[in-house]
Amino acid sequence: MSSGAVVHGQFLAYNDQDLERFCSFYAPDCVLATLNGPVLAEGIEAVRKRHKDLFAKFPKNKARLLSRIVVGEGVVIDHEDVERAPGGERFEVAAIYTLRDGRIARVDFARSA
Repeated sequence: MSSGAVVHGQFLAYNDQDLERFCSFYAPDCVLATLNGPVLAEGIEAVRKRHKDLFAKFPKNKARLLSRIVVGEGVVIDHEDVERAPGGERFEVAAIYTLRDGRIARVDFARSA
């Protein structure tokens, strides 16, 4: 599966709030972090817990893909518009995915204020 297909698969699972399918795209030792900032989750179990809580708190959360850049087989950059609930909190995010062995190894997020 290409890096773009891996990232797209997890994007669809995120919007479906399908936790197990979402996690299946991540490496066991994956890392989520803010760009040039703190680590948000380290390891698949931490990612699973983070998204289980997020999906429970925001059951109508949706991301809309604005653009995607695929750089070889190792990096994908998504620009997304995220809405927590219809008419609720909304923000833009750039998600920079680093892939290793066909799975997402790291995501760095740059989020609008």
